[in-house]
Amino acid sequence: MTFLSSRRGRISAALAGIAVSALALTACAGSSDSEPAADTDDAASEEMITDLTVQLSWIKNEEFAGEFFADSKGYYTDAGFDSVTLVPGPSTGATELISGTADIAMSDAVSIGSVVASEGAPLKIVGATYQKNPFTILSLADGGNIATVEDLAGKKIGVQDSNTALFNAFLAANGMTSDDLEIVPVQYDPAPLTNGEVDGFMAYLTNESIIIEHEGYDTVNLPFADNGLPFVAETLTTTDEMISSNPETIKAFLKAEIMGWTDQVNDPEEGARLAYEEYGADLGLDPETSTAGSIAQNDLVVTDEVEANGLFTISDDLQAATIESLAGAGIELAASDLFDLSLLAEVYEENPELLDFMG
Repeated sequence: MTFLSSRRGRISAALAGIAVSALALTACAGSSDSEPAADTDDAASEEMITDLTVQLSWIKNEEFAGEFFADSKGYYTDAGFDSVTLVPGPSTGATELISGTADIAMSDAVSIGSVVASEGAPLKIVGATYQKNPFTILSLADGGNIATVEDLAGKKIGVQDSNTALFNAFLAANGMTSDDLEIVPVQYDPAPLTNGEVDGFMAYLTNESIIIEHEGYDTVNLPFADNGLPFVAETLTTTDEMISSNPETIKAFLKAEIMGWTDQVNDPEEGARLAYEEYGADLGLDPETSTAGSIAQNDLVVTDEVEANGLFTISDDLQAATIESLAGAGIELAASDLFDLSLLAEVYEENPELLDFMG
């Protein structure tokens, strides 16, 4: 089978899987106090980082079609970069950012919020590709048939190691714990679901869910975003130090990203092709399911607010909803602890034509 994919209080232990890998590194990173972006004089004297490393959250599939467009069409080069290295995951990106092995990471609000809240990690989300997170518990209609949170009770749920903390946050947000069901360690291939080894499988709406449906199964989804844990995902995350010391580097990257994702929004079929024929050619990606996933993810990227405000923007309402969602999962933060959208705002102020991304 080929596949596309993929603290306080009661869940502090559950989120330790994310936090522990960053603990020692955070201590070495200096003060966790957020610093404002550099002023105009500092920005003018900044020496731009021309070789950038970007940690991806997952393999090089259509999930990163916007990045593939930005690279293949020269947007990164036009922005002043000699190279932009896209490092495949799976990874939350927190460890790489704190250790300095990555300059920017694609992650999600729960993974980043957890290390910020529990360890004071000096990280900020500077934009978000997915306005609605794609995480879901996938099941079969003639199997687990998990359509509500209550249906999880007593079930065997396949969860990948890197997603365990996120799954436990989902349970906590719904007043449940891992004692209410059985967590079965799995990899990212959804075969355990179709083989009957598990009743449900942690998946992406745009990936494994589509794969299984294309194989002829009648699927049921329990989306996190619609069941107690709405938050932004595929977040562009960096360090406080990068924001304060290298704002023009971040802005240049954001501009190239907006241009790349503009192409993806308008031509998802080509975005899929870049994944299965070029950037992920060695992964055995299925063209049909890659294309379906590429088309489907645009619904997570483009919302009414994004049409009005621009790609990667996170409205005040969505920031508040994300913070409320994290609080429900035991992650206590203020929006200013997690988000810094000032550089993105500057990009749009300086390049208003980028707002017209719908073609």
